Amino acid sequence: MQNYLKVIWGLQEWSDAPVSNSAIAESAGVRLSTVSDALRKLSDLELIGHVRYGTVTLTDLGRGHAVAMIRRHRLLETFLVRHLEYEWDEVHDEADRLEHAVSDEFIDRMDRVLGYPTRDPHGDPIPSATGAVHRPDAMQLLAAPAPSRARVERISDADNGMLQFFAARGVVVDAVLHVLPGEPYSETVTVRVGDDATAAGGSVSLGPSAAAAVWVSLEATPDPSRT
Repeated sequence: MQNYLKVIWGLQEWSDAPVSNSAIAESAGVRLSTVSDALRKLSDLELIGHVRYGTVTLTDLGRGHAVAMIRRHRLLETFLVRHLEYEWDEVHDEADRLEHAVSDEFIDRMDRVLGYPTRDPHGDPIPSATGAVHRPDAMQLLAAPAPSRARVERISDADNGMLQFFAARGVVVDAVLHVLPGEPYSETVTVRVGDDATAAGGSVSLGPSAAAAVWVSLEATPDPSRT
């Protein structure tokens, strides 16, 4: 039940699209009939508001449980990267296994040891102990204007291979990207990675799925005449 609440939260955290049974099934990697059975149980427990063949929403009670699980998961991911030398594409499944086994006291102590981090290695916000969640003001790189200067705020961890691709090219959380006009009709987004927009090399062309996985905040472009 905790996993389903976490999936529902994850589907609506960065998207305004309605959360449907089929979207939950795809994200959880299970059959639609399995999701339907689980949602009936969650509804009976008053953890979700669910209209048959309609949108799934979390109740206040359900949100509380979901946010608690998200907090556990993201703190564990952060600990694995910072202290156990895991790569950011390795931590999701490990955190999935650990999050159900540790106590609330363990999580609170881990939070303190980590210095109360506000986001995980992928840039996703870590809920506070009181359940507060601060999502950065960011947009998908796919929607960023060109030319523009942007800072990476968050990268989806849904595809481990894509995380490896990004890391090899320096497209990581807090990286500065200079968004350049792409090739006409190519549907690609071209970025130059790093603070120096004029440096040779360092350009990366991203297809729609990759550009949609990166969330950025726009920054003011420095005026060369003032430097």
